[in-house]
Amino acid sequence: MKIVVIGGSGLIGSKLVDDLRAQGQEVVPASPKTGVNTLTGEGVADALTGADAVVDVSNSPSFEDKAVLEFFETSTRTLLAAASDAGVGHYVVLSIVGCDRIPDSGYMRAKAAQEKLVVASGTPYSIVHATQFFEFLQGIVDAGTDGDTVHLAPVLIQPMAADDVAAAVAEVVVGTPTNAVVEIAGPEQFRLDDLGRDLLAAQQDPRSVVADPDARYFGAKLGERSLVPADGARLAGTRLDDWRARANTGR
Repeated sequence: MKIVVIGGSGLIGSKLVDDLRAQGQEVVPASPKTGVNTLTGEGVADALTGADAVVDVSNSPSFEDKAVLEFFETSTRTLLAAASDAGVGHYVVLSIVGCDRIPDSGYMRAKAAQEKLVVASGTPYSIVHATQFFEFLQGIVDAGTDGDTVHLAPVLIQPMAADDVAAAVAEVVVGTPTNAVVEIAGPEQFRLDDLGRDLLAAQQDPRSVVADPDARYFGAKLGERSLVPADGARLAGTRLDDWRARANTGR
């Protein structure tokens, strides 16, 4: 298969490119670094010529509400039009578990808008909903910090390794279009505040964590299960302690 990876130089994209190439697939990493700009349309048609599948793991350079919505809508319309012209048989997009359940987050609204465009396009598709990555947990803690205190909502979270995200997306893109959402998640559930305490303790970080039901998650109010998948999600194999051990050894 010829597979175009939009956002192929990012955290997930670079891993995805490696995974697919290891399977023997013909992979085209596409990003502004390779002359493919999904906002202006530059290089998009050429990149998608002859493609069997397109997988979009790109991300907005700005998380401001208006900018992120414009990015995902403009980029997705550009890609879908080019995919239709090229006769692409499978359009895959990486999205987020709970993006349809956190409407007061501008980023989540933008991802939900992206998904709606894909569903309505008529192109065979698969949407992969992933939980938060282990690699982003530090950012979640830092975002909740006020001085020496970290305010985190005591809600469920089920994070996963970026390597496992890429592997799951690779499996989906070489398969038959689901024309539905596929949820993927880590093998363990935690309370977000407990996970924050564990993270800080492991780093000997002196900040303290407060379980705050009103704490915002990047500006959004969370429910008990906003960040975790429904029953039937595909569970990855890497546990948090295993990921930490690998990270500490540089593997």
